[in-house]
Amino acid sequence: MELIWIVFVLFDIIFVTDGARGPPRVSAKVAHRQAVRIGRTMKLQCPVEGDPPPLIMWTKDGRNIHSGWMRFRVLQNALRIKEVEADDAGTFICKATNGFGSVNINYTLIVIDDSSSGRDGAGAAGDAEYSTGLPGKLVRPRFTQPAKMRKRVIARPVGSSVRLKCTASGNPRPDIVWLKDSRPLTPEEVGEGRKKKWTLSLKNLTPEHSGKYTCHVSNRAGEINATYKVEVIQRTNSKPILTGTHPVNTTVDYGGTTSFQCKVRSDVKPVIQWLKRVEPGDENKYNSTIEVGDHHFVVLPTGEVWSRPDGSYLNKLLITRAKEEDAGMYICLGANTMGYSFRSAFLTVLPDNKPHFPPVPAVSSPGLPWPVIIGIPAGVVFILGTILLWFCQSKKHCSSGAMVSAQALPNGHRQPPRERPLPGADKDCMASMTYEEYLTQQQQQQQLLLAQGAPKVYPKIFTDIHTHTHSHVDGKVHQHQHIHYQC
Repeated sequence: MELIWIVFVLFDIIFVTDGARGPPRVSAKVAHRQAVRIGRTMKLQCPVEGDPPPLIMWTKDGRNIHSGWMRFRVLQNALRIKEVEADDAGTFICKATNGFGSVNINYTLIVIDDSSSGRDGAGAAGDAEYSTGLPGKLVRPRFTQPAKMRKRVIARPVGSSVRLKCTASGNPRPDIVWLKDSRPLTPEEVGEGRKKKWTLSLKNLTPEHSGKYTCHVSNRAGEINATYKVEVIQRTNSKPILTGTHPVNTTVDYGGTTSFQCKVRSDVKPVIQWLKRVEPGDENKYNSTIEVGDHHFVVLPTGEVWSRPDGSYLNKLLITRAKEEDAGMYICLGANTMGYSFRSAFLTVLPDNKPHFPPVPAVSSPGLPWPVIIGIPAGVVFILGTILLWFCQSKKHCSSGAMVSAQALPNGHRQPPRERPLPGADKDCMASMTYEEYLTQQQQQQQLLLAQGAPKVYPKIFTDIHTHTHSHVDGKVHQHQHIHYQC
């Protein structure tokens, strides 16, 4: 009884453990339509779970959200958007993926401005215009998102971009004018930038873009100003510099997912490459390695390099289904034509505590084609059946021959069972007999019977026996029998 209980517990552990592994699944209900007011912070939840833990990625209108999106931050099971803008409205998708499959959670984000009273007839779609919504009462302009305007001195390298914001409200609707060094901006000076209602975007910056940019917001009740100082830094020929603290030492569960990231500042777009140090004695496990000093390294596949608005570049190394051999030292290498910089971090993979069972050996597929596999056994069965049928027919034929020989004798001349049997009845039925041998055997039987005083035996089946009685003139009576055989 105790043994049965142990087996039951083991089966329960196995099936419960195996049953928990599978594709990600949604663990809670979500509202797929979300609304938020401009300037607020929004958090979109992604309640998914799975074994192994899934990797979560967010997209907005089909574009991947990464760390280069300044106001967006991907959390463990959510996406946080700070200081929501009108342009943030759209479709957001949380995609959770592991080795067994994936699941998506879709959101439609609606951005609301309570003080909006209309649209500028010449403005682009999505450019909100602000008023207090109180007709007849004059309200002087005010900036509605001062948190985005705290940084007034902005330094950017050549070729990067910058966005200057002056979101405001008032009654009646205020107007905004952008100036550079106290002069209204002309389309030629804006260049490839695009001037929206409350945001000035400048792209592909050159040294000529340096200066003071002022937004002048006014209505009949008053006016306000805000000034930004933009400094476009000429790129210098220098080697890349790894900024921030990444990559950092990381610990991951066995079978889990983790990542390293590397942020590089460079005058030109650098080459970012990830390397993993090969432990001594494991060099033969890899097709090719590079030798640096006393250590060997293997070059890992590198993903997309993202360009950030501040002029730096970002790259991530994703490690899925972590195993013991994934543990070790990883190096992020940033290089350009002037040199390179690198930084290392260690990955620790926790041991696997799940029980292991020996794999069931797989049955190897046969190398012969299936017609041959089917035909050989069928041929063997056919041959054996033919031999068995021939044996049975020979047995039956010999038995019939012995019976005929015994029945050919008259009742008075048949030998008793204990006497010596006829040679034909004792012959080996497994032997093959020709017609001449059969006639010779019958003659030998007739000679044997004649020597014993028995009538002549014909090798034919008789049909009847009758007796004839003859009386002679001398008073003698002669009696004899007639035996008829079938011809």
